[in-house]
Amino acid sequence: MAAPRVRLLVPGNVRHNSGGNAYNAALLRALADLGVAAVSREVDGDWPVGSAADRQELRRLLTESDAGQPTMVDGLVACGAQDALEAAAAAGAPAWILLHMPLDAHPELERRALRAAAGVICTSNSAAATLRERHGMDAAGKIGVALPGTDPAPAAAGSEPLHLLALAALLPNKDQLLLLRALAGLTDLAWTATLAGSDTADRAYAALLRSETYRLGLSGRVRLPGELRGAALHAEWAAADLSLLISRAETYGLVVTESLARGVPVIVRQGTGAVEALAAGAPAGKGAAAAAGIPAAGTAAEPAAGPDATALPGAAVELGSDPAPLAALLRRWLTDAPLRTDWRAAARSARGHLPGWDATARSVLAILGGPDHPTNSQ
Repeated sequence: MAAPRVRLLVPGNVRHNSGGNAYNAALLRALADLGVAAVSREVDGDWPVGSAADRQELRRLLTESDAGQPTMVDGLVACGAQDALEAAAAAGAPAWILLHMPLDAHPELERRALRAAAGVICTSNSAAATLRERHGMDAAGKIGVALPGTDPAPAAAGSEPLHLLALAALLPNKDQLLLLRALAGLTDLAWTATLAGSDTADRAYAALLRSETYRLGLSGRVRLPGELRGAALHAEWAAADLSLLISRAETYGLVVTESLARGVPVIVRQGTGAVEALAAGAPAGKGAAAAAGIPAAGTAAEPAAGPDATALPGAAVELGSDPAPLAALLRRWLTDAPLRTDWRAAARSARGHLPGWDATARSVLAILGGPDHPTNSQ
């Protein structure tokens, strides 16, 4: 019997190592490991939305789908191409949307695309909640969630002096500028930092970060090496004592669970989906509750540090444009050895509770399920 098949259409205009790209690649590998013939096809275009020609090509790809072969379309492509999704549905080949991040700039286009889709697979509970609130969807269970998995990784050894790692493309949303300004207030303490990520996605912002690093007198402490891969990336992880993801908006944040897989605690921004990722390593059944109840660091409700098995491997901090709250939390971490010990212990404990990518693939297959689902033909 032929192997079941799944097709995933991904944006051809995102070349840097984004969380969405990493999720898509890991999902395809995990599906293949489960015996599913999973294929990926890049769709060129100025996504989201794209030109009329871009959307016409997407329509052609969607309507040529083999009968019985589910097609998923990355949300960056699908959510601004409602006409292509509607045409596919009218042709009897409705596509599934694999949504990493809601399309905030075009909610009406997103609404039409979601309603034309066979269903929506969100990669975080926060993304699913946004869609339900924004569009009043899911009365019929049209939205499912397939959380990211993690790959096993060696525990980080850390460094002396302590080393901070912010691993994200150099983009305004990731707010590395705020991090630099927080670090500028900590030069009386011993530490080093690396802000690693694509410096070609927004060249002007990357140039601003480099000039600000120099202006703030941080050039001897802070590296901005661009996007790292292979041995260079592994070396950064091995040296890390603390990871930071302080994006202004984040639906999940794969780098958070990648940190936990190495036993590295994380600071995230309160109110973003990265809080959900921070709780991913909690014991089974407690992750969702933890994500829902993480108070901002430094508030009266902040959990007491200690060896509690449910303690979080890091903290969520309430941030706006003022670097002071982040600087205060980093100062506390840098000067409080018992706190560092507790966070590191919680991060190392989390390594044993993180789901693998096989769990993600099984979740996707279950959402795609039905009498014609590929897993039911095996």
